[in-house]
Amino acid sequence: MSVQTWTYILVGVTFTLYIGIAIWSRAGSTKEFYVAGGGVSPWANGMATAADWMSAASFLSMAGIIAFAGYDGSVYLMGWTGGYVLLALLLAPYLRKFGKFTVPDFIGDRYYSKTARIVAVICALIVSFTYVAGQMRGVGVVFSRFLEVDINTGVIIGMVIVLFYAVLGGMKGITYTQVAQYCVLIFAFMVPAIFISIQMTGNPIPQLGMGSTLNDGSGMYLLEKLDGLSAELGFNDYTKGSKSIVDIFAITLALMVGTAGLPHVIVRFFTVKRVRDARKSAGLALLLIAILYTTAPAVAAFAKTNLIKTVSDKKYSEMPVWFKNWEKTGLLTFDDKNQDGKIQYVANKERNELKIDNDIMVLANPEIANLPAWVIALVAAGGLAAALSTAAGLLLVISSSVSHDLIKKVFSPGISDKGELWAARISASIAVVIAGYFGINPPGFVAAVVALAFGLAAASFFPAIVLGIFYKKMNREGAVTGMIVGMLLMLYYMMKFKFGMFGGGTSQEWWFGISPEGFGSVAMIANFIVSILVMRFTPEPPSDVQEIVEDIRIPSGAEEATGH
Repeated sequence: MSVQTWTYILVGVTFTLYIGIAIWSRAGSTKEFYVAGGGVSPWANGMATAADWMSAASFLSMAGIIAFAGYDGSVYLMGWTGGYVLLALLLAPYLRKFGKFTVPDFIGDRYYSKTARIVAVICALIVSFTYVAGQMRGVGVVFSRFLEVDINTGVIIGMVIVLFYAVLGGMKGITYTQVAQYCVLIFAFMVPAIFISIQMTGNPIPQLGMGSTLNDGSGMYLLEKLDGLSAELGFNDYTKGSKSIVDIFAITLALMVGTAGLPHVIVRFFTVKRVRDARKSAGLALLLIAILYTTAPAVAAFAKTNLIKTVSDKKYSEMPVWFKNWEKTGLLTFDDKNQDGKIQYVANKERNELKIDNDIMVLANPEIANLPAWVIALVAAGGLAAALSTAAGLLLVISSSVSHDLIKKVFSPGISDKGELWAARISASIAVVIAGYFGINPPGFVAAVVALAFGLAAASFFPAIVLGIFYKKMNREGAVTGMIVGMLLMLYYMMKFKFGMFGGGTSQEWWFGISPEGFGSVAMIANFIVSILVMRFTPEPPSDVQEIVEDIRIPSGAEEATGH
């Protein structure tokens, strides 16, 4: 069977599974819609969290970034996995004991202020919409290549699927759908990695294959070969970086603290029964995530080596079918500048004739390696599972922020449970349409957009949550001012240096030599400083709030969450 036929079969089967789970686990109350009734087991929550976390950026784009950036791409591995350690140790258990539905709910009650709640909702919406833009673009990329439909049509199909199980099932439906999606995406990522590792090095374990010798009789190590190929084409050695230490540190820190401040990840720890279950599910999620994250560098090395060997200085007329198929999507382009019929893939931008979108490397990797059609289709199904699982979690954050934190807690406190549930579903429907717009009009490649979302989360939520848990004298004036300053500073920097607004700016003009992806670290520090300074000159929090902060850190009785 052809790749397209296999793709229709596997995508059809997985989509049917997701819809079936949504119907089986549909939400009947606001508690089920927001936190799955608070009764999810640690294993199920760990798998759902891993799927929620491993978005299109992790599945599609991270290995692509590492393939083209080499050593510099390691910041994504360190930042995104390190952030989970922060989340498990610093935040998850305490937030679960506090017992709220959402991050704005925690901030609104902890800082005893409707203003704090509204600012947190605005921050959650900005972060979530920035993040979901990358997911919908990932859906469009997969559909456009493997189902050979227009990207816009692919995004609309993805919107309908997400809308169905997110709106019908809420967090309950999303949780059990994400368990299935984790199984699909991890199987889809590992199978081709194992195949290619055996093919190139004879080692079935990709993590070890990356450090093994090639089985082509040369006796060279894979990374040694890749360094040589990169140098021949004028690129930096694959195993050496070009970023400054300051920028690497800043990006890694921004991704770490951004992870610990992402509302769609934090809300997952409100779905378990007990505080200790929150710890367990965080640890299990980290273990399950590590399977993909330790494999991604190997996939990147395999893909880059195979790509260079396939296309560099080869005749365009002799290119395999996969090359022509990806050309049709516009994500791979060849411009024969010297009209010699050969592909020049070199570091010199003026001479380079090949442009490759980072996001296609994982999807194209099995095709480049001539793997069976069903493996290629499996990767497509995995990419869709990764993008849709995270998109669903983000849409739930958006809908709960509007229905619970704005309508229920601010504008209409007397709304019934049924009315709030309808408000949540309508909010999710509107959010899906906006997310679809971002998918059809993407702002950039997936991982770059997602990295900015982490910077926004780091700049706004992380200080407010950490100070709210560990510093009982932090008051509403300090927290609100800090969130506003951090978010505005990050947005300004992002708009100026990423999107060319406010007079634009080149990389030589970056503040402190830090890229937009790493500036969340600076904005976070500014948030901390402003919060503490303002707190010093304003009244202390009420005594009952300080007692709550003391209580959530007391281990005794921590086995059972308060649920209030």
